[in-house]
Amino acid sequence: MNAQCSSITSEQLEAQRWKPRDLPGHIGQIGPMWTRKEPDGWAYGLLCDAKHLNPARVMHGGVTASLLDHAISAVAWEACGRLPCLTVQLDTHFLAPVAEGQFAEVRVKVNNRSRSLMFLYGEMTVNGTLAATAQAVMKVMAAPVSHSV
Repeated sequence: MNAQCSSITSEQLEAQRWKPRDLPGHIGQIGPMWTRKEPDGWAYGLLCDAKHLNPARVMHGGVTASLLDHAISAVAWEACGRLPCLTVQLDTHFLAPVAEGQFAEVRVKVNNRSRSLMFLYGEMTVNGTLAATAQAVMKVMAAPVSHSV
């Protein structure tokens, strides 16, 4: 493995104040999700392992999009007083591959907000290199989402 593809361990992440989160639903299937409180908000991450790879042996685009969508949703949820937020649009750009053993980090900012919509931007980096970006439109729900059909 070359220097650009250096691996990191769970122990090293914990030493850097990252905390693993076992979450329910889809994100729990690809997790654990890692989180870290930073001075300007939360960072989210995923340690790429064999289950995240596509046939080209890099992180599958669906995993990348799921990580970005989860991080954006979490920031939107916090920014709107912990009301549920649903993804209306997620525009994802894949810029560099993520190899097995690498740690993908996502940071998100709120660009704008109306009464019922939020506009957010997220960046996914690996070892300081931009690997993917996403812009999202989130619908802020007035009440918890009903699970009945």
